[in-house]
Amino acid sequence: MKTLIIFSHTYWNNSKVNRKLLESIKDFKDITIHNLNETYKDNKISKDNVKSEISLLKEHEKIVFQFPLFWFSTPSLLKEWEDTVLTDILYGSESKCLEGKTFQIITTAGGEKSFYDSLEFGINTILSPITTSFKYLGLRVENPLCIYHANSDNLDINEYHKYLR
Repeated sequence: MKTLIIFSHTYWNNSKVNRKLLESIKDFKDITIHNLNETYKDNKISKDNVKSEISLLKEHEKIVFQFPLFWFSTPSLLKEWEDTVLTDILYGSESKCLEGKTFQIITTAGGEKSFYDSLEFGINTILSPITTSFKYLGLRVENPLCIYHANSDNLDINEYHKYLR
């Protein structure tokens, strides 16, 4: 299955955890890493970029959002990608182009799992605006992977790889 990882990190230059995760899969032939911070260094996704983004989505069967959780949400560039690309899909001529594909979130969080579990809601509720958007477009949504207490010294790379397969 061809997998597309759409990645964003507000502080990409200082990333340790996500950089290590992405580095571990850079040679996987069936995975494409699309680093929005490298592609859009000015943090702007123009209408001119949308067609290439949609083409990239159409080439893959599984779409993964990977990002560090910031204030219980995505980095701003990933949210802009959602607003720009998904809106164009929904209201464009190819509104069904993602139907039947698979979507998943892989996120890193600085806090312990017990912190998120102690809230009135858990990680699935926090991520539900994103997963609902993809369900609405006809994708099958898989359970997310949240790497809690993310630290580059204690990463379970095998668990990460398992979620990508």
